[in-house]
Amino acid sequence: MLHIKSFAFNPFSENTYIVFNENKNAFIIDPGDFSEVENNILNQFIVDNELKVQNILLTHAHIDHVLGLQKAFDKYKVPILMHELEKEILDRNPMDANRFGFFFKPFEGEISYLNENEIISVDEDEFKILHVPGHSPGHIAFYSEAQKFIISGDVLFEGSIGRTDLYKGDAQELLKSIREKLFVLEDETKVYNGHGNPTTVGFEKSYNPFFK
Repeated sequence: MLHIKSFAFNPFSENTYIVFNENKNAFIIDPGDFSEVENNILNQFIVDNELKVQNILLTHAHIDHVLGLQKAFDKYKVPILMHELEKEILDRNPMDANRFGFFFKPFEGEISYLNENEIISVDEDEFKILHVPGHSPGHIAFYSEAQKFIISGDVLFEGSIGRTDLYKGDAQELLKSIREKLFVLEDETKVYNGHGNPTTVGFEKSYNPFFK
């Protein structure tokens, strides 16, 4: 059985997740820890729970979701898993950081790519990869059918959707992704998103103003 711990990090209040099982094997998803304090909080949780980090997963590579990526890679020395179309977004982050007034080094480390419908596992617990573009071209979500939850990044929020005014965003593509990939899941499926509170597929189908 998978357990989920979330942290709201950095000035963008981005949700970083640690998903782990009873064997203490874990994934870090979207490491957004920016300050040393945030970095220590993340690592201390891993130490306190004696977790073994297997991989670092990215729903997408916008800068708020990768502020702690280099630190996590350097510490845990495990491959980064993301969609290939996000490599361009990752490579743009030093330029984006400059626009926000800070320095951000290009990422240096091992990257492996995930594809639609691929399965990744923490022991017996499985995630199905859903490609959900629109907020960014290679955005993916991690779906646990057995436990009825999805870690969806910046696709679907409580009462809202991801922004589409960023580089290679596409509003119609995002709405299509939500309708065809998320709204076909069972209503009770819990949605752990990239900012704000979790929600459920059923609630958003009924009340999200973008789908009225």
